Amino acid sequence: MDLEVLDGETLCIIGFSGAGKSVILKHMVGLIRPDSGDVLVDGQNVSDLDVGEINELRRDIGYVFQFAALFDSMNIAENVAMGLRRMPDMYDDEIMARVSECLALVDLEGTEDRYPSELSGGMVKRAGLARAIATRPTYLLYDEPTTGLDPVTVTVIDRLIVRMKEELGVTGVVITHDIASAYRISDRIVMLHEGRIRTSGTIDEIKESRDPLLRSFLEGRPELAERAS
Repeated sequence: MDLEVLDGETLCIIGFSGAGKSVILKHMVGLIRPDSGDVLVDGQNVSDLDVGEINELRRDIGYVFQFAALFDSMNIAENVAMGLRRMPDMYDDEIMARVSECLALVDLEGTEDRYPSELSGGMVKRAGLARAIATRPTYLLYDEPTTGLDPVTVTVIDRLIVRMKEELGVTGVVITHDIASAYRISDRIVMLHEGRIRTSGTIDEIKESRDPLLRSFLEGRPELAERAS
């Protein structure tokens, strides 16, 4: 697989379940290492980095988990501040100011003292995004950020993803099954199939592609996938 993420873009990775989409994100942050080949982030081969170097790299990468992965025993401010607490040059007042700033960016002002169980699913997703941007990363990785949300909340999350790019200048990689969402947020779309890139292109190129496997995914027509196999 030869995949390049361009500086400043939002790249959406789509594909059927089990295609290897989330595995790509785990490679990018060094959670798993490839059996062969290289994974380069800012020119560094992730496979060659030791634990300390990987931790340093991760400070520049925000990760938005599929189910937010907030700690139920911690309030929202404490959850958002987790990455900041590992930064020795930040004092408590600076940390709390950054937490409030990040919550405001995702329209969650005033939720600092609330707990995840007190928030709606969409609010929990936004809190997870606030935590991901708290360290001011260059890159944001989103693992199915709209899974399980109603259509209105999906649009809210999509707008926030676009906002992160426009206001923070981050480069984003988004794993999604939601093609309507991908059309709203992406600069490019890549389809994975069985661990390989099946097709890639701009939104217009994806819409116009006649690849039967891609069309099967876009249109929800399994007979097209059978024809492509």
